[in-house]
Amino acid sequence: MSAKQAILLVEDDQSLRDTLAEQLAEDHGFSVTVAATLDDAGKAFNDEGGRFDAVILDIGMPDGDGCHFCAKVRRQGHMMPIIMLTGSAGEADVVRGLESGANDYIAKPFRANELLARLRTQLRLFENSEDAVFSVGPYTFRPAKKLLHEPINNRRIRLTGKEAAILKFLYRSDSRTVDRQILLHEVWGYNPAVTTHTLETHIYRLRQKMERHPRNPVLLVTENGGYRLSPEMASAGGV
Repeated sequence: MSAKQAILLVEDDQSLRDTLAEQLAEDHGFSVTVAATLDDAGKAFNDEGGRFDAVILDIGMPDGDGCHFCAKVRRQGHMMPIIMLTGSAGEADVVRGLESGANDYIAKPFRANELLARLRTQLRLFENSEDAVFSVGPYTFRPAKKLLHEPINNRRIRLTGKEAAILKFLYRSDSRTVDRQILLHEVWGYNPAVTTHTLETHIYRLRQKMERHPRNPVLLVTENGGYRLSPEMASAGGV
């Protein structure tokens, strides 16, 4: 099981909804939750604890205004990217959507590839923002704040900058093993003074912080000359 990014798709047009959901899931590897009404979307948020990486939201829904729903999501503290779908490219609709907290909008009819490009752009921007929060196993992970939080025990774990960078790169590697040299380059860049021993020391300290039994790690494991997060650790979901 890989760490698929979770998308909430809120669209009342069944044909469009089914087509987008299929393309996002089967062609591009997202985990997609669909909602035909704002009520369904609200239930999905409650069921998942708001743990979506992005929301695609139609403005004109049968049971309400998508802009109002967007504003409500923002008031609840959810900061994931929201892309509004609108039947009109008129300035008034665009302004309403952006003022309600949307990150971007796209007017119907649109090409699926254009929506995908906008979605990936917003996801990249969010991942590097101060608001980014990832769900990793029993923890929520805030890379910008270098913080792991275990809600069940209300335990907060402070990470160093390098530890946070290692964890973020492994998280985005979808449970695949990352070679030591690749991880060294990604975290430290080309620095001849940094060796694999440096990386191993950071991995050791990271395990001391996040593993129940650091000598027998089950979350951050060594495999085939590299490291990976176990599937349990890499369960996806932006909060």
